[in-house]
Amino acid sequence: MADRLRAGVIGLGSMGLGMATSLIRGGFDTLGCDINAEALERLAAKGGQPVASPAEMGGRVDIVFLVVVNAAQMRDVLLGANGLASTLSTGSIVVGCATAAPDDVIALAAELAEKGIDYLDIPISGGSVKSAAGELTLMASGPSEVFERAQPALDAIAATIFRLGEAPGQGSQVKLVNQLLAGVHIAAAAEAMAYGIKSGCDPQTLYDVITKSAGNSWMFENRVPHIIDGDYTPRSAVDIFVKDLGLVHDTARAERFPLPMTAQALTMFSQASSMGHGREDDAGVVRIFPGIDLPTQAAND
Repeated sequence: MADRLRAGVIGLGSMGLGMATSLIRGGFDTLGCDINAEALERLAAKGGQPVASPAEMGGRVDIVFLVVVNAAQMRDVLLGANGLASTLSTGSIVVGCATAAPDDVIALAAELAEKGIDYLDIPISGGSVKSAAGELTLMASGPSEVFERAQPALDAIAATIFRLGEAPGQGSQVKLVNQLLAGVHIAAAAEAMAYGIKSGCDPQTLYDVITKSAGNSWMFENRVPHIIDGDYTPRSAVDIFVKDLGLVHDTARAERFPLPMTAQALTMFSQASSMGHGREDDAGVVRIFPGIDLPTQAAND
């Protein structure tokens, strides 16, 4: 493998484009693929090389990051028509970044191993700002030897890398725990703000007090400003948590393990989605509460 890895990113949304930008900034020849033509144009403007299909990318890279929605999309990108695995060289590294069930990741890694392709299970966290800055948190599992080869590219996109084991699956399991907490915390923050506003509290004053008090959380501090500004431009959407909390709930139910707060948060996000807010910022879950005078922004009216 070349001294400097040739890198690819499939899925150039806010997270994937940020990762590609970080790789370019780190000196890597970086290819990108997305079904959205505008995303490919943005990649080219940043110095990346757009490609038309995963198969076109395969023969030109040593490591590929899959920044897609779920395990089904990873499988399609790798093994579907014009799939990446059909053109990747033996010893190439696939990094799965989607939030996925551990069993699905384990099965996918085994299929790639039969083709001589290495797989690292590395879900990501940090949001679009940290992605663009190369400061993501990686929840990583996979063979140490593969990590050593992938390390330069991983260092280009991340500030923190947690090594969670030698086998795929553990990274995805830890990501599900993170998503459980993230979704519950956002739902709780929205409920608290709705309750406070309904009771006559000034939203900004409420935010100022709580962020200096024991009831604060990272999600309260990060998401409540969106509510105060009436700005539901999606950074992470309501439907992302419908998906992720649904996945958490399903994997736990398969083990007969109760997750009551997850179930309630999932219901809240599902209700917001059914009301037409699915593509809005996840803080938009606050809109499910009736009879409260939420702040508004002209652009969102």
